[in-house]
Amino acid sequence: MTESPTTKPSSWEVCHGVKNGLTADRGCLVKSLHRCNEWHPNNRCHLAEQEEVNVASQYGTLYNRPFVESFEETPMLVAVLTYMGYGILTIFGYLRDFLRHWKIEKCHIAREKEEQKDFVPLYQDFENFYTRNLYMRIRDSWNRPICSVPGAKMDLLEQASHDFNWTFEYTGRIVQDVINLGSYNYLGFAENTGPCADSAAEVTMKYGVGVASTRQEIGNLEKHEEMEKLVARFLGVESAMAFGMGFATNSMNIPALVGKGCLILSDELNHTSLVLGARLSGSTIRVFKHNNMQSLEKLLRDAIVHGQPRTHRPWKKILIVVEGIYSMEGSIVRLPEVIALKKRYRAYLYLDEAHSIGALGPRGRGVVDYFGVDSHDVDVMMGTFTKSFGAAGGYIAGKQELIEYLRSHSHSAVYATSMSPPVVEQIITSMKCIMGEDGTTIGCERVRQLAENTVYFRKRLRKMGFIIYGNKDSPVIPMMLYMPAKIGAFGREMLKRNIGVVVVGFPATPIIESRARFCISAAHTKDMLDRMV
Repeated sequence: MTESPTTKPSSWEVCHGVKNGLTADRGCLVKSLHRCNEWHPNNRCHLAEQEEVNVASQYGTLYNRPFVESFEETPMLVAVLTYMGYGILTIFGYLRDFLRHWKIEKCHIAREKEEQKDFVPLYQDFENFYTRNLYMRIRDSWNRPICSVPGAKMDLLEQASHDFNWTFEYTGRIVQDVINLGSYNYLGFAENTGPCADSAAEVTMKYGVGVASTRQEIGNLEKHEEMEKLVARFLGVESAMAFGMGFATNSMNIPALVGKGCLILSDELNHTSLVLGARLSGSTIRVFKHNNMQSLEKLLRDAIVHGQPRTHRPWKKILIVVEGIYSMEGSIVRLPEVIALKKRYRAYLYLDEAHSIGALGPRGRGVVDYFGVDSHDVDVMMGTFTKSFGAAGGYIAGKQELIEYLRSHSHSAVYATSMSPPVVEQIITSMKCIMGEDGTTIGCERVRQLAENTVYFRKRLRKMGFIIYGNKDSPVIPMMLYMPAKIGAFGREMLKRNIGVVVVGFPATPIIESRARFCISAAHTKDMLDRMV
């Protein structure tokens, strides 16, 4: 667990009843955290758990609240049993591959035709080993078709397999009122009733569904202009531009910002879209340990001192790439410290707020609002509309010069089709609701409800003895399962109880850190949360 060295409770802490204490020497690494029922700087209480506490004393004044994150190490016995489980599955996988090779067992995998055996292989058997022998056993835990709005509850179309999950068929039965713990519907705007749905329907009747052109040709609607101005005002920056796909917002815009001769410093747990964008840019990429400011500072210092490889010329640009909330870990970026390092070494900062925008901060303005930092200290602000806003697409925001540059140099801006008008209206209506410009307090209430639900659900899971990862304020809550057999079993057993969850295993996570990931929503009621646990 990591905590900022702030020892005096802030006003936010008092109002929300945050209770934690930390006793540590200055600038040290402490392996134990003492939790108490009451907060007091000198309080000593019983040891609750063994966790890593990283105290960065030089950054203590940057935080206005305790920064608490939990990442308990995998118990040794659990790690050994997990490796044994994967080992047994691997042995049986090779045995089944042997049976398939000799036509004893039917082979369902894609393979080359006999006349193409001498060609360069299209399908690598060894690379697909995990997919065909491990993933297929539990494939029914994913790809479940829904047939309703993905709100707090949803309806699932039941499917069955008669060939061990290689193919599925629909039974015709609908599993109704499944509590939805898998969708990124943080503020509950994924709904088919209410002001957002009504406004989107009206815009559909006026503009239609598609624009059939790019923004630079004849696909630039007044609604697009209105949305981008609203996004800039919402984020407190000079300008913003929107894109039709969140993944492409990262992968297609990073190459427009940096290139050969530039250095990208990327968090080791950054999303695939950020990794792909960095690779497409042609820049040199160096990875720092997750949320570790010492690792980041060392890379920055080495970059300044040594410059580019071989020539030792200064880097054209140094771009730090981080996320607001890391969707698989539930952790929050240590943004004040990143900004301090960025200023000290004169680097640029690219902040991906896909999961944090709308879900964090007293006003729902993301991780910048959560820490109370100046939005102008972040050079490139990126986010998506697919989660808190219940829509689709993404945005880039920052200075006017940055946005004007991207309008002419970004592949997404030049070649991609414009966003659908009803999607744009969904974004406008939901964002105005969060800002309170719709004349109601619904948006503020949803932001507050999400924070309360997050704290409550995390507290309940911890009280039951589960190991959960991430920041105490993150609505993404990973619960550790560890063993491979538990991945499929947990997902199936939860569905039997009408609870839909997302389970994740290797290679999306480290091999001994399989988990279930809960995404909390403001639409969840206390009764729903109690039923889940």
